[in-house]
Amino acid sequence: MANPIGEFIEEKAMAELLQKGVSNVLDLIAPAALKITPNFVQMGDLYLKTLFVYTYPEYVQTNWLSPIVNYDIAADISMFIYPMESAVMMKQLRKKAAQLESSAAIEKEKGLVRNPELESAIENVETLRDTLQKGSSRLFQYGLYFTIYAKSLEEMDVVVKQIESTLGGLLIYTKQALLQMEQGFISSLPLCIDQLQILRNLDTASLSASFPFISSELSTGEGILYGINRHNNSLILFDRFSLENANSVVFAKAGAGKSYGVKLEILRSLMFDTNVIVLDPENEYLPLVEAVGGVNFHLSLKSDQRINPFDLPQKLEEGETGEEVLRSTIISVKGLLRLLLGNITPEEDSLLDKALFETYAIKDITSDPASFKNQPPLLSDFENILQNISGAESLVIRLKKYTEGTFAGLLNKPTNCKIDNKFTVFSIRDLEEELRPIGMYLILNYIWNEVRKELRKRILVIDEAWWLMQYEDSARFLYGFAKRARKYYLGLTIITQDVEDFLASSKGRAVINNSSLQILLKQSTAAIDKIAEVFHLTEGEKFLLLEADIGEGLFFAGQNHVAIKIIASPDEDQLISTSPKEILERETATAQQTASAPIAPAEENPAEEGPAPPQAQTIQAQEPEPNITEEQPVSEEPAQTQTPTEPQPAQSPEPNVIEQPAEDEPARTPPQPQQQQEAPQPPMPQEEMQPVESPQPTPTPAQPQTDKPQQEASADDNTFQPIPINNQEEQTEEMPVKQVEV
Repeated sequence: MANPIGEFIEEKAMAELLQKGVSNVLDLIAPAALKITPNFVQMGDLYLKTLFVYTYPEYVQTNWLSPIVNYDIAADISMFIYPMESAVMMKQLRKKAAQLESSAAIEKEKGLVRNPELESAIENVETLRDTLQKGSSRLFQYGLYFTIYAKSLEEMDVVVKQIESTLGGLLIYTKQALLQMEQGFISSLPLCIDQLQILRNLDTASLSASFPFISSELSTGEGILYGINRHNNSLILFDRFSLENANSVVFAKAGAGKSYGVKLEILRSLMFDTNVIVLDPENEYLPLVEAVGGVNFHLSLKSDQRINPFDLPQKLEEGETGEEVLRSTIISVKGLLRLLLGNITPEEDSLLDKALFETYAIKDITSDPASFKNQPPLLSDFENILQNISGAESLVIRLKKYTEGTFAGLLNKPTNCKIDNKFTVFSIRDLEEELRPIGMYLILNYIWNEVRKELRKRILVIDEAWWLMQYEDSARFLYGFAKRARKYYLGLTIITQDVEDFLASSKGRAVINNSSLQILLKQSTAAIDKIAEVFHLTEGEKFLLLEADIGEGLFFAGQNHVAIKIIASPDEDQLISTSPKEILERETATAQQTASAPIAPAEENPAEEGPAPPQAQTIQAQEPEPNITEEQPVSEEPAQTQTPTEPQPAQSPEPNVIEQPAEDEPARTPPQPQQQQEAPQPPMPQEEMQPVESPQPTPTPAQPQTDKPQQEASADDNTFQPIPINNQEEQTEEMPVKQVEV
């Protein structure tokens, strides 16, 4: 009869024997050999050493392990946590409390001075007993080990000293696992085996302060640099188009760096073939437009750029009919008319609806998409239709100022703007404050029609968006824009400093909920509670936003968020900074450079006709008192304030060009034929100064003149201002320079 137990044991032995011959993961990653010494382990070319923490201070701060975690070294950190039974610990703590109380009583009977250390120990034990009794805390045994890897023993010693010094500054002391390096190495492997068993007692609060994962990362393989993570100095590289939608909101108080951060995003997005459109209320983006070769449209009463609110989309969405597009356009135009005309009764709203259909009809625009290519009507056409409708007299009167009155021309001309540049800015700074919401609505409606034409990666930036939230129609239009932008590969960026006004509208919070990317910079105390309610901030995050410097805040991307610091290169900073102090410093530096530059002489009026030989003059440093040049013969007469010149043959005016001496020639002042001499000098040899471009005829030799005509001639002569030259002791007197082209 077969024995089932024996068969089972035999099968198990065979399976174990078979398993010994099968390679596993540990066999694949294990080193060929280890050299174990009392104070280090050698594994191939690497040296290993294990340290353990043996004492902690009475109080540890949160995130105390962060400096070690963020060290740029190769190291493994192992933590072993053993929960302890609260009932057992309560008994031991009771005994400990009795011992401490007894010691305190004995010292008191002896009349000894109070012992603060003993009193503190009693207080801590009683506090711990209370928390354990209430269940608000537990006790744990905690082991913390560091295994360091280095390529040499010298490097190992340096790293060990750094770790010991860093932890020692926190009153946390470590020791090397001498004679236990093998056990320390095994304890640091991801095997959950603690062979050192060097443990200390910690409660829940102290243990939570040792949690090593103190920051989250927001760095992807694609995207642009938004800034650096303030917790661990890692880069925040992110692609907003990788989220559910590419919309973003930026909230901050004035001067906190809202526009600065968005301009950085624009500049870096342009490098990745992303088209950017900006609605700029304060002309802040003009330097950026000039730097990247963008287009800036000024929309105002005195500008030439115009947008017709009656324009229709030229491309229909898939499954969309012409009737739906026409009806949607009429609804958008009617929303604009509500902004123009103010409060409208239900009867007037019905009249507007009827008049708009008739206005498009007179231009043969119907529900047929082919008719959308016809010339769209103007506001004056709508006014003419409205005048013929009974009961619309009040509407016509209110509309007059936009067709014939103060604001005529802004809305009553064909569109002459076109978004065909990678960077397009619509500026409304010169638009009257009353017209700003109208202008923003008009521009957004035009942009929406243009975006629908062609699918392309775009970002639309709306600065000071709180203007649109003041009116229900414009707020509703912006909300619809945010919901539908994703379908057209468009990312909407909303910037505002007035949080209260933005969230006062029911659509404000809806726009935030439809934005996957959110950036919060420094906030005011008046707005922080509202911000905390909307974004569900903790007390620590509220404090961070209140105490943040310029360009610092919180960066939300989907479900992740980190503390951010926006950084820019010096070249980027010059392009995007709007700080008045920095702008003034740059303008002052430019003015000083311009003032120190040499001033070109004015052209001489030739006294006689005929070409003059080209002359070259080396300008040297000059002082108020005249000096004598090295190569000119000087008369013994006293130097005059102005040196008269000899009359030269007349020449035509030439540009101001000064020929510099060749590099291989010594610096000198060439002889000047116009300098006053005791006796007439022969003319300079023509071969030395003849220009390469075209030879000039040899001038007539100058004749000796009397002092009187020489002085008269020098009065009309032009001279260069002196240019200082360092370390030059010998100075030349101020010499008149002939204006010649070389």
